[in-house]
Amino acid sequence: MADVGVRPARREDADAVARIQVRAWLAGYQEIVPTAALADMTGPHALETWRQRWAEAAAEPPTPRHRVLVAVQGTTVTGFAAHSPAEDPDHDPVTTAELLTMLVDPDHGRAGHGSRLLAATVDLLREDGFTTLVTWVFEAHEAMLAFFLSAGWAPDGAVRTLDMGVPVRMVRLHTDISTP
Repeated sequence: MADVGVRPARREDADAVARIQVRAWLAGYQEIVPTAALADMTGPHALETWRQRWAEAAAEPPTPRHRVLVAVQGTTVTGFAAHSPAEDPDHDPVTTAELLTMLVDPDHGRAGHGSRLLAATVDLLREDGFTTLVTWVFEAHEAMLAFFLSAGWAPDGAVRTLDMGVPVRMVRLHTDISTP
């Protein structure tokens, strides 16, 4: 097996992270996100915007509790995850963190990169004193929901609807990370 792992993202990872984001969205969200919205989120202009945002997030996070991690196989970035203190008003940002995104390049799927990213995220969050982790997932994204449910997450009853030209529902999942 190739050398695999997870490490903090660096500014120079921004291009790979942005490309993975676009590739993963194109591969996994075509049946979930309306065509026009997906095109806006994945086109050439969007790719450059994402590249800039990920470079900033890796090099200059708003706080030490905001992090971007990358999964690697050898020297190739295969996926990424970003987390921060929770911003939803019904959670305490001192004890609850939010997994903002976690995506794996479609060419490297089902190789354990997502599980490694999630485990590394939880380890860092525990070190920071968080006890709960939440994330928002498109209700229709069956594969992502199945991944989180199989990892011990559960819906907490919160839902939100995004206006993407048509309403698109998301569900919030949560898990207790207080003990290893």
